[in-house]
Amino acid sequence: MSKRFKNYFNFSHPLIADNFDPEQCAWAYGMNILDLQAWRRTNIKETYHYWLKKNLKSNLRLWRMGTLPPALIAFNRLVHPIDPSWHMLGLGYQPRTNLDSVQSAAVIHYNGRAKPWLDIAFHELRPLWAKYVDFSDEFIKRCNIVDS
Repeated sequence: MSKRFKNYFNFSHPLIADNFDPEQCAWAYGMNILDLQAWRRTNIKETYHYWLKKNLKSNLRLWRMGTLPPALIAFNRLVHPIDPSWHMLGLGYQPRTNLDSVQSAAVIHYNGRAKPWLDIAFHELRPLWAKYVDFSDEFIKRCNIVDS
């Protein structure tokens, strides 16, 4: 399930090709454990904004749209892996997920398109999310999210 920078960035653009390695591993931006003291010693915010501006000046051609690519740049070489059994991701695009692994994970992450509240969700994974939803809530009702 390894994703690389080449999956997110336009390496035909010299600004990207000259600054990054297409084979570098990407990471799941939706789940983070942060050391705030270490964060304050970096220039993450400035780096993030710098690259957002560069992308705007390039007519949005440096990367695919989304928040992950600029975060990959801003946190480049500042992240450390966590045990994959602790953070189970891929539940929004992997149809044959091991349910035992999911149930033993501390955090389950529905990254990908098949979000559990959508019709395209993987049926066997939907209950893992639905058990935490109050389907009687007015907001949930207005969003047309139903228990299935």
